[in-house]
Amino acid sequence: MEEITLMLVDDHDVVRTGLRSYLETQPGMRVVAEARNGAEALKIVTSTRPQIVLMDITMPDMDGLEATRRLKAQVPECLVLALTVHEDKQYFMEMLAAGASGYLTKQAAADELVAAIHAVAGGNIYLQPALARWLLEDYQRLARQVGIQPRVQEEEPDEGVVGLDALSARERQVLELVAQGLSNHDIGAKLDLSHKTIARHRERIMAKLKMHSRTELVKFAIRTGLISLE
Repeated sequence: MEEITLMLVDDHDVVRTGLRSYLETQPGMRVVAEARNGAEALKIVTSTRPQIVLMDITMPDMDGLEATRRLKAQVPECLVLALTVHEDKQYFMEMLAAGASGYLTKQAAADELVAAIHAVAGGNIYLQPALARWLLEDYQRLARQVGIQPRVQEEEPDEGVVGLDALSARERQVLELVAQGLSNHDIGAKLDLSHKTIARHRERIMAKLKMHSRTELVKFAIRTGLISLE
Protein backbone atom coordinates (compact mmCIF):
# COMPACT_ATOMS: atom_id res chain seq x y z
CA MET A 1 0.00 0.00 0.00
CA GLU A 2 1.38 3.42 -0.97
CA GLU A 3 1.86 5.71 2.02
CA ILE A 4 -0.53 8.66 2.38
CA THR A 5 1.23 11.74 3.76
CA LEU A 6 -0.85 14.30 5.65
CA MET A 7 -0.70 17.86 6.93
CA LEU A 8 -2.98 18.95 9.78
CA VAL A 9 -4.13 22.58 9.72
CA ASP A 10 -6.13 23.58 12.80
CA ASP A 11 -5.78 26.39 15.34
CA HIS A 12 -6.48 24.09 18.30
CA ASP A 13 -3.40 22.21 19.54
CA VAL A 14 -5.49 19.52 21.22
CA VAL A 15 -7.33 18.78 17.95
CA ARG A 16 -4.09 18.41 15.99
CA THR A 17 -2.57 16.23 18.72
CA GLY A 18 -5.62 13.97 18.78
CA LEU A 19 -5.73 13.69 15.00
CA ARG A 20 -2.03 12.89 14.75
CA SER A 21 -2.24 10.25 17.47
CA TYR A 22 -5.18 8.55 15.77
CA LEU A 23 -4.12 8.83 12.12
CA GLU A 24 -0.62 7.51 12.74
CA THR A 25 -2.14 4.29 14.09
CA GLN A 26 -3.71 3.74 10.66
CA PRO A 27 -1.74 1.56 8.25
CA GLY A 28 -0.15 3.54 5.45
CA MET A 29 -0.74 7.02 6.91
CA ARG A 30 1.87 9.48 8.15
CA VAL A 31 1.51 13.06 9.38
CA VAL A 32 4.41 15.06 7.93
CA ALA A 33 3.44 18.57 9.05
CA GLU A 34 1.16 20.65 11.24
CA ALA A 35 0.08 24.30 11.09
CA ARG A 36 -2.03 26.54 13.31
CA ASN A 37 -3.56 28.54 10.44
CA GLY A 38 -3.58 28.95 6.70
CA ALA A 39 -0.62 31.32 6.61
CA GLU A 40 1.59 28.82 8.41
CA ALA A 41 0.41 26.02 6.15
CA LEU A 42 1.38 27.94 3.00
CA LYS A 43 4.88 28.57 4.36
CA ILE A 44 5.67 24.89 4.85
CA VAL A 45 3.57 23.06 2.25
CA THR A 46 6.19 23.32 -0.52
CA SER A 47 8.93 21.85 1.69
CA THR A 48 6.82 19.04 3.18
CA ARG A 49 4.69 18.21 0.10
CA PRO A 50 1.86 16.32 1.85
CA GLN A 51 -0.49 14.40 -0.37
CA ILE A 52 -3.54 15.57 1.60
CA VAL A 53 -4.12 18.60 3.82
CA LEU A 54 -6.81 18.27 6.50
CA MET A 55 -8.01 21.88 6.59
CA ASP A 56 -10.04 23.59 9.29
CA ILE A 57 -12.06 26.61 8.11
CA THR A 58 -12.30 29.25 10.84
CA MET A 59 -8.75 30.12 11.95
CA PRO A 60 -6.91 33.35 12.83
CA ASP A 61 -4.59 35.19 10.39
CA MET A 62 -5.78 33.19 7.36
CA ASP A 63 -8.88 31.02 7.26
CA GLY A 64 -9.25 27.69 5.50
CA LEU A 65 -11.10 29.13 2.50
CA GLU A 66 -8.35 31.55 1.53
CA ALA A 67 -5.65 29.02 2.42
CA THR A 68 -7.26 26.41 0.16
CA ARG A 69 -7.46 28.85 -2.78
CA ARG A 70 -3.80 29.83 -2.41
CA LEU A 71 -2.59 26.30 -1.71
CA LYS A 72 -4.27 24.92 -4.85
CA ALA A 73 -2.66 27.70 -6.89
CA GLN A 74 0.73 27.16 -5.26
CA VAL A 75 0.79 23.33 -5.13
CA PRO A 76 -2.09 22.11 -7.35
CA GLU A 77 -1.25 18.43 -6.86
CA CYS A 78 -1.83 18.76 -3.10
CA LEU A 79 -5.34 17.65 -2.12
CA VAL A 80 -7.49 19.36 0.51
CA LEU A 81 -10.02 17.68 2.77
CA ALA A 82 -12.03 20.17 4.82
CA LEU A 83 -12.42 19.04 8.44
CA THR A 84 -14.56 21.52 10.32
CA VAL A 85 -17.24 22.05 12.96
CA HIS A 86 -19.36 23.90 10.40
CA GLU A 87 -22.34 21.98 9.06
CA ASP A 88 -23.10 25.01 6.92
CA LYS A 89 -24.15 25.12 3.27
CA GLN A 90 -22.28 28.33 2.46
CA TYR A 91 -18.97 27.07 3.87
CA PHE A 92 -19.58 23.73 2.14
CA MET A 93 -20.09 25.32 -1.28
CA GLU A 94 -17.25 27.82 -0.85
CA MET A 95 -14.72 25.15 0.15
CA LEU A 96 -15.61 23.07 -2.90
CA ALA A 97 -15.34 26.17 -5.10
CA ALA A 98 -11.93 26.92 -3.55
CA GLY A 99 -10.69 23.50 -4.70
CA ALA A 100 -11.27 21.14 -1.77
CA SER A 101 -11.66 17.48 -2.70
CA GLY A 102 -13.83 16.65 0.30
CA TYR A 103 -15.82 18.04 3.20
CA LEU A 104 -16.30 16.38 6.57
CA THR A 105 -17.54 17.70 9.90
CA LYS A 106 -15.71 17.01 13.14
CA GLN A 107 -18.83 15.24 14.40
CA ALA A 108 -18.14 12.40 11.93
CA ALA A 109 -16.99 9.03 13.25
CA ALA A 110 -13.28 8.24 13.18
CA ASP A 111 -13.74 5.45 10.63
CA GLU A 112 -15.48 7.90 8.30
CA LEU A 113 -12.47 10.24 8.46
CA VAL A 114 -10.20 7.35 7.45
CA ALA A 115 -12.59 6.44 4.61
CA ALA A 116 -12.62 10.08 3.46
CA ILE A 117 -8.82 10.24 3.41
CA HIS A 118 -8.58 7.04 1.37
CA ALA A 119 -11.25 8.25 -1.05
CA VAL A 120 -9.51 11.59 -1.63
CA ALA A 121 -6.10 9.91 -1.93
CA GLY A 122 -7.61 7.64 -4.59
CA GLY A 123 -8.61 10.63 -6.70
CA ASN A 124 -12.26 10.69 -5.64
CA ILE A 125 -14.40 13.40 -4.08
CA TYR A 126 -15.65 12.69 -0.55
CA LEU A 127 -18.70 14.54 0.74
CA GLN A 128 -20.33 13.66 4.01
CA PRO A 129 -23.64 12.11 2.86
CA ALA A 130 -25.84 14.33 5.04
CA LEU A 131 -24.22 17.37 3.41
CA ALA A 132 -23.99 16.03 -0.15
CA ARG A 133 -27.76 16.54 -0.37
CA TRP A 134 -27.09 20.25 -0.85
CA LEU A 135 -25.38 19.59 -4.20
CA LEU A 136 -28.21 17.35 -5.35
CA GLU A 137 -30.83 19.88 -4.28
CA ASP A 138 -29.03 22.68 -6.14
CA TYR A 139 -28.71 20.51 -9.26
CA GLN A 140 -32.40 19.60 -9.16
CA ARG A 141 -33.36 23.27 -8.71
CA LEU A 142 -31.17 24.24 -11.69
CA ALA A 143 -32.59 21.39 -13.77
CA ARG A 144 -36.12 22.65 -13.14
CA GLN A 145 -35.13 26.21 -14.02
CA VAL A 146 -33.60 25.30 -17.38
CA GLY A 147 -36.18 22.65 -18.17
CA ILE A 148 -33.96 19.56 -18.12
CA GLN A 149 -36.13 16.45 -18.25
CA PRO A 150 -35.04 13.07 -16.90
CA ARG A 151 -34.04 10.60 -19.57
CA VAL A 152 -36.30 7.64 -20.14
CA GLN A 153 -34.39 4.40 -20.50
CA GLU A 154 -35.86 2.78 -23.58
CA GLU A 155 -33.19 0.27 -24.41
CA GLU A 156 -32.30 -2.80 -22.39
CA PRO A 157 -30.03 -2.02 -19.44
CA ASP A 158 -26.38 -3.04 -19.70
CA GLU A 159 -25.70 -6.53 -18.43
CA GLY A 160 -22.98 -5.15 -16.15
CA VAL A 161 -25.31 -2.77 -14.30
CA VAL A 162 -26.04 -3.97 -10.77
CA GLY A 163 -29.29 -3.16 -8.99
CA LEU A 164 -30.78 -3.54 -5.54
CA ASP A 165 -31.68 -7.14 -6.28
CA ALA A 166 -27.98 -8.00 -6.00
CA LEU A 167 -28.12 -7.23 -2.27
CA SER A 168 -29.61 -9.25 0.54
CA ALA A 169 -32.38 -7.79 2.70
CA ARG A 170 -29.85 -7.05 5.48
CA GLU A 171 -27.44 -5.41 3.02
CA ARG A 172 -30.22 -3.18 1.71
CA GLN A 173 -31.04 -2.22 5.29
CA VAL A 174 -27.41 -1.35 6.01
CA LEU A 175 -27.07 0.56 2.72
CA GLU A 176 -30.14 2.66 3.51
CA LEU A 177 -28.69 3.67 6.89
CA VAL A 178 -25.24 4.36 5.40
CA ALA A 179 -26.87 6.62 2.81
CA GLN A 180 -28.67 8.49 5.59
CA GLY A 181 -25.28 9.44 7.02
CA LEU A 182 -25.08 7.05 10.00
CA SER A 183 -21.70 5.75 11.16
CA ASN A 184 -20.93 2.04 11.59
CA HIS A 185 -21.39 2.41 15.36
CA ASP A 186 -24.80 4.10 14.93
CA ILE A 187 -25.98 1.50 12.42
CA GLY A 188 -24.82 -1.31 14.68
CA ALA A 189 -26.73 0.16 17.62
CA LYS A 190 -29.85 0.54 15.48
CA LEU A 191 -29.70 -3.03 14.14
CA ASP A 192 -28.33 -4.60 17.33
CA LEU A 193 -25.12 -5.68 15.58
CA SER A 194 -21.46 -4.93 16.25
CA HIS A 195 -19.76 -2.15 14.30
CA LYS A 196 -17.35 -4.77 12.91
CA THR A 197 -20.28 -6.73 11.47
CA ILE A 198 -21.60 -3.54 9.89
CA ALA A 199 -18.15 -2.85 8.41
CA ARG A 200 -18.16 -6.33 6.83
CA HIS A 201 -21.63 -5.72 5.40
CA ARG A 202 -20.41 -2.44 3.90
CA GLU A 203 -17.40 -4.15 2.34
CA ARG A 204 -19.66 -6.77 0.72
CA ILE A 205 -22.09 -4.10 -0.50
CA MET A 206 -19.30 -2.08 -2.12
CA ALA A 207 -17.81 -5.20 -3.68
CA LYS A 208 -21.17 -6.28 -5.14
CA LEU A 209 -21.94 -2.80 -6.47
CA LYS A 210 -18.34 -2.22 -7.64
CA MET A 211 -18.19 1.04 -5.71
CA HIS A 212 -15.36 2.58 -3.72
CA SER A 213 -16.75 5.45 -1.64
CA ARG A 214 -19.66 6.39 0.56
CA THR A 215 -20.63 9.14 -1.89
CA GLU A 216 -21.13 6.52 -4.63
CA LEU A 217 -23.34 4.50 -2.27
CA VAL A 218 -25.49 7.55 -1.51
CA LYS A 219 -25.96 8.30 -5.21
CA PHE A 220 -26.89 4.65 -5.84
CA ALA A 221 -29.40 4.67 -2.96
CA ILE A 222 -31.06 7.82 -4.33
CA ARG A 223 -31.04 6.58 -7.92
CA THR A 224 -32.66 3.27 -6.99
CA GLY A 225 -35.25 4.90 -4.72
CA LEU A 226 -33.89 3.34 -1.53
CA ILE A 227 -33.82 6.81 0.04
CA SER A 228 -35.57 10.00 -1.00
CA LEU A 229 -34.51 13.64 -0.98
CA GLU A 230 -38.00 14.77 -0.07
